[in-house]
Amino acid sequence: MSARSPLTSAVARLRTTNPYAVDTAVAALVLFAVSLQWLFPDEGDDPLTGQGWLLGAATAVPLVWRRAAPFATACAVSVATPTQAMHHAPPPDLMYGGFVVLYTLAALARPWQRRMMLAGWLIGVAVTIRHREDAEPFEYAFQLLSIVCAYALGTLARTQRAYTAELEDRARRLERERAADTARAMAQERSRIARDMHDILAHAVSLMVVQAEAGPVVVRSDPARAEAAFDAIATAGRDAMTQLRRILGVLKEEQSAAGPQRLPQPGLAALSGLVRQVGESTGLRVELRVSGEPRPLPPDTEVAAYRIAQEALTNTVKHAYASSATVGLDWAEDEVTLTVTDDGRGPSAPDGGGHGLIGVRERAAACGGGAVVGGGPDGGFRVVVRLPVAAGRRAALG
Repeated sequence: MSARSPLTSAVARLRTTNPYAVDTAVAALVLFAVSLQWLFPDEGDDPLTGQGWLLGAATAVPLVWRRAAPFATACAVSVATPTQAMHHAPPPDLMYGGFVVLYTLAALARPWQRRMMLAGWLIGVAVTIRHREDAEPFEYAFQLLSIVCAYALGTLARTQRAYTAELEDRARRLERERAADTARAMAQERSRIARDMHDILAHAVSLMVVQAEAGPVVVRSDPARAEAAFDAIATAGRDAMTQLRRILGVLKEEQSAAGPQRLPQPGLAALSGLVRQVGESTGLRVELRVSGEPRPLPPDTEVAAYRIAQEALTNTVKHAYASSATVGLDWAEDEVTLTVTDDGRGPSAPDGGGHGLIGVRERAAACGGGAVVGGGPDGGFRVVVRLPVAAGRRAALG
């Protein structure tokens, strides 16, 4: 980063200085400038008089309040300047105080004050020069152009200040919007992690409970089956731990490049393994049926479809008292329909509610789809979820 220039540093210091201190220094500088003509008169000029000097001071002293009361200051200087010029003791070569107040008015005053004062100064200067002895034609152009330049500089300062204020306000708005977006993203991420953890734990615990209840029943009559049940419990626990590590890994703020890489989340390709695991672990007859031509799905939709099927099968194992279940994937041109049905006792509540089923609806909605849960046409329980495929989702977003 390059160092700031001395001029930039000086301007920055002036902006933080007490305004009255700066304006007092400006007034003193203007008073010194208007006094030079009398302190060092040219040959033939009128000598310095006390009244003339007081009139010159009247064009400089009010500048101390130029920012506190710009219009009142301009009025005072506007009266003193032509009075000094008409006094001929001697008239000023340059209207130093007038330039300062015109700049200040253009930068700080209201529109009607700026316009009225600019018109008054242009007319007043023209009339004053006309009554001045030995006035040259170029003096009209010089004085009028000086007034316009001072006013233009003030207008430029006002515009720059308004532009800077707009940029600062926009930066504050963007910062607030960025903070709100970050908060929303964090809330969505927490909700996603909560859904994943619920699905993983509910599925694993349901399988372990089923096997744990069956183990003591057959431990004496069928030791091999009891051993298989305990193996299933261990397998379900290990699988849950693996998936939990994968989910909780996203909570780390930083992971070294040499650290273990997180495996991808399961998708539709893992549905057959899920069906087989549920069937082997619980004795439930689970069948996977696929129709239509498979199409590419966005990664988040793949994970959502797997978790929805996992949650639906978990509910079947825990609540349905079913003997069989079917997981269906029906591929259409712009969407895929995931259907999970069982032959159990059906929904226990009229709306088929529950934390897990709420998560099913949330997952479907987050992917641009929808979910319907409730009793099946032939009894039992059914979950129907429609999710957009890649082409359909792009069209919806476009």
